Amino acid sequence: MYQTTIKKSVELVGIGLHKGSPVKLRLEPLESNSGIVFYRSDVDVSIPLIPENVVDTKMATVIGKDSYVISTIEHLLSAVYAYGIDNLRVVVDADEVPVMDGSSASYCMLLDEAQTVSLDIPKKIMRIKKEIEVKEGEKYVKLSPAPDLQYDFTIKFPHPVIQQQDFVLKFTKESYKKEISRARTFGFLHEVQYLRSKGLALGGSLENAIVLDDKKILNPEGLRFEDEFVRHKILDAIGDMSLIGMNFIGNYEAMAGSHDLNHKLTLALLADEANYEVVELVGEKTKELEKAYA
Repeated sequence: MYQTTIKKSVELVGIGLHKGSPVKLRLEPLESNSGIVFYRSDVDVSIPLIPENVVDTKMATVIGKDSYVISTIEHLLSAVYAYGIDNLRVVVDADEVPVMDGSSASYCMLLDEAQTVSLDIPKKIMRIKKEIEVKEGEKYVKLSPAPDLQYDFTIKFPHPVIQQQDFVLKFTKESYKKEISRARTFGFLHEVQYLRSKGLALGGSLENAIVLDDKKILNPEGLRFEDEFVRHKILDAIGDMSLIGMNFIGNYEAMAGSHDLNHKLTLALLADEANYEVVELVGEKTKELEKAYA
């Protein structure tokens, strides 16, 4: 199995969540061993996708370099990871990635249009060898060895619509597209009002997020899944874990995980080479993984 990129450049325009302004995004092919590289065309700055470039994780995953940042990258990265794309240039003309409808479905459609193509160097994956856990009170995120890739997430909110939700994703590209990609981000009305008072979430609306007041969902169309909230948390986690720099094999488990905990987990994983091994996918052993990204 070989590294991949996209067959052709594709682009879209969408609203940035925080500034509320149009953002143009373009995906471009890159050669083997390039990784995922973000580029801000408005300031001529490239920001490679590595954990060291993460500068903020409070409300989204934000990368930066030389005082320039790109925010809300996790939904796009979630789709890129699910498609098994190793090398890609992401060009934006602002400091955030378009939020689209609050899910990664639009990015899946964009990647379907771009198509993936194999390159000339074997694909590398990371195999988790030891259990790694990051815990804060009752909240935790954890990686453990496994023969395949699975995401197991639990959330608890003292809200009548959410309460406790659990979901387990046995990862394949198709299961991701069907069960995860359409799940939207969510927020509470009082939080949105506070953020707007601080000049943030200016692009947020019922068109790109599930919004709840104290008792109910405000979106007239309702939910796409009964447990859409926890499914979106898995969508976020997949995007956040792509900061590892390659696809991995193992179990991811979370209780009330967050962008911040996910970032700390990637740092803890990479801090000790005994936690993992990097494997080149050559020969017979690649067949099962190839099915996952078919």
